[in-house]
Amino acid sequence: MGCKMSAAPAEDSKTQAGCSIDVQSMKDERRIPIKKVGVKGLRYPITLLDKANSLQHASALVNLYADLPHDFKGTHMSRFIEVFNAHRKDLSMPKFLSMLAEVRKVLDAQTAYADVHFTYFIEKTAPVSKQKSIMSYECSYAGWVSEKSREFKVSVEVPVQTVCPCSKAISKYGAHNQRGVVKATVQLGPFFWIEDLVDIIEKSASCDVYTLLKRDDEKYVTEKAFDNPRFVEDVVREVHHQLRQTGNFPQFSVEAENFESIHNHSAYALVEYPSAEDIRADYSAEVK
Repeated sequence: MGCKMSAAPAEDSKTQAGCSIDVQSMKDERRIPIKKVGVKGLRYPITLLDKANSLQHASALVNLYADLPHDFKGTHMSRFIEVFNAHRKDLSMPKFLSMLAEVRKVLDAQTAYADVHFTYFIEKTAPVSKQKSIMSYECSYAGWVSEKSREFKVSVEVPVQTVCPCSKAISKYGAHNQRGVVKATVQLGPFFWIEDLVDIIEKSASCDVYTLLKRDDEKYVTEKAFDNPRFVEDVVREVHHQLRQTGNFPQFSVEAENFESIHNHSAYALVEYPSAEDIRADYSAEVK
């Protein structure tokens, strides 16, 4: 049996005769399109690929959006959750864009967007004692999918140790050192492991950071850092060089922040690929 609606106004959202009105699909007369509308701050469990253990379970902070044409009153918020829930058990890099494509389809949107933030854990072995412990790394996936194009970027934040080259050169007794954070944001080309990106970053600093160190380990990392002083400029340039060498990333950026031990401020550096100079050089080559 069908559901006969009364002569109530079109925007009356009350349930009548067992049928609810789809207010979101009603017409909006203001003719203002919305670029992004959706759910923000969703906390949800997800499953990721793990190089050593096949899978890793994580708790994620999720933002899901889609565009909304000017003539629709609202979007259907529940559909974002339905799609994400269906994909959460395999949110590997290759599947992230598939999830976005489905969001776009079920919402009949031109473009769907998402960013997912999570802590990734890697088991790490101390350099001398060989004691094992777990290191944490803050990561995110972000991307969008439209009918004709798509984009997907992965960000990884890695804690590192640096020793100041200037301090070492001018001081009699040592050099100031500090902990810092390096953040690499890469555009996905061929598949890669988060672990490999972390390894590139850690090897580009004065020394990497550990959760568990015994005395012999502490001696080792202190001396290793002292023998390998790095400015923030050195760190971002070295990560840039190593990322270019892989050939995996069509675009990327690298940021480094040192929490200076002798200053009341941080030292900071940023590099991007392709840079403005790279773009100008490519353009000049094409013109010629």
